[in-house]
Amino acid sequence: MKVCLLNDSFAPVIDGVVNVMMNYADYLPRDHGAQVIVGTPKYPDADYSAYPYPVVAYQSFDTTSIANGYRTGNPFSGKAVSELAAFKPDIIHTHCPATATFIARLLREECGAPIVFTYHTKYDIDIERAVKVKLAARESIRAMVSNIEACDEVWVVSRGAGESLKALGFQGDYRVMYNGVDFERGRASQALVEQATAGYDLPADVPVFLYVGRLITYKGLPMILDALKLLSDSGQDFRMVFVGKGPDKELLEEKAAELGLMGEGKAGKCIFTGPIYDREALRAWNTRADLFLFPSTFDTNGLVVREAAACALASVLIEGSCAAEDVTDGRNGFTIEETPEAMAAMLREACKDLGRLHEVGENAMNEIVLSWRDCVSAAYERYQVVLEEKTQGTLAKKKLPADILVSLTARSMEEAERYRRIRKELFGDFKDSAMGMMENIQDAEDHLEHLLDKIGENIRREIDSHRLR
Repeated sequence: MKVCLLNDSFAPVIDGVVNVMMNYADYLPRDHGAQVIVGTPKYPDADYSAYPYPVVAYQSFDTTSIANGYRTGNPFSGKAVSELAAFKPDIIHTHCPATATFIARLLREECGAPIVFTYHTKYDIDIERAVKVKLAARESIRAMVSNIEACDEVWVVSRGAGESLKALGFQGDYRVMYNGVDFERGRASQALVEQATAGYDLPADVPVFLYVGRLITYKGLPMILDALKLLSDSGQDFRMVFVGKGPDKELLEEKAAELGLMGEGKAGKCIFTGPIYDREALRAWNTRADLFLFPSTFDTNGLVVREAAACALASVLIEGSCAAEDVTDGRNGFTIEETPEAMAAMLREACKDLGRLHEVGENAMNEIVLSWRDCVSAAYERYQVVLEEKTQGTLAKKKLPADILVSLTARSMEEAERYRRIRKELFGDFKDSAMGMMENIQDAEDHLEHLLDKIGENIRREIDSHRLR
């Protein structure tokens, strides 16, 4: 089986979805003999030559200042679509509803492979954060949902994620397919813990709380700081370690300082380590901590919660959140109301009996952790079902009003790519000559005029067909 994996980010950017992609790309060939290709927007100076699978990096635009450090890919990259189509994928699996899924739709026009889409996160919140004009944000969200509905099968990473997608107006069916963790069950060695945490002010008898992830306010991080202020005022000593980076890092550091929780350098009750990419170092921090704090109602799965659990570290979660699915309060985790007072009260009780926290952490390790090997195996089995449905003609055919434009765009890009290859062969080193440029312009003008005529003709035909109904 050949699988094309698409996302709007990839290494060197590392986030939860990139982690998912890399585990799919790792376990599909290793455990199932599948061939994999990855498509992603190009990041400056990124080198993909060392990967054991091909990575097609297509043109991107610098949107890092408005998109939390992410670049935006060009959805009309004919060269990229042509390279991906040459791979002849059996399955196209896209992990982001924007450029990646549009390219997936263009690729489906080229090779006929079905598209599987995974809904990982509440993209509407990021859109509303980046696009300040409400009408434009609403239209962007509607376009995102339409892109998802055009896929042949939709997966979500939790039941709550499915409900979130429905709330955005998604009309189709979805299937819950869980993500796994790449940590082996068990705590890191004491030597590794000492190495990873060296130099930080972490007294042996003081409780350590941990957060790992993007430093952004909508993950409930201001609530953590407010709760810690209440805890500190009650006379309880502790250390709170924030691991990660994000657009609100300075804002959170300033708030911690205003609340009297910051020290100098690696000291203070609140410590911001910055991002840690070494997985063993993260295992060590999860091992050193007594409790993981994750009051996010934004996340659809909370992969870091399962990673913490793999290291026998229990989490404090918001009752009813996606991250709290399958977590039983007091058994394999802790759930609270979404208030600083509720978190502070829970932490005060937790600090009285750290041994109990470790028992709950052991239960979490044994009860809520799924391995990536098992999750990717489940995905591979589902791929086979999708392919069988396609072969038998029972795969639901989704025809949306915009599909005619996608089809025409795909054919236009295919022709443009064909012209590009012909020009390269004919003109060689002289492809940028004045004559070549003039012929290129004339070709483009003729092709655009033909394309516009074709689009108009198809739109009129669609309108007439609807009138007849």
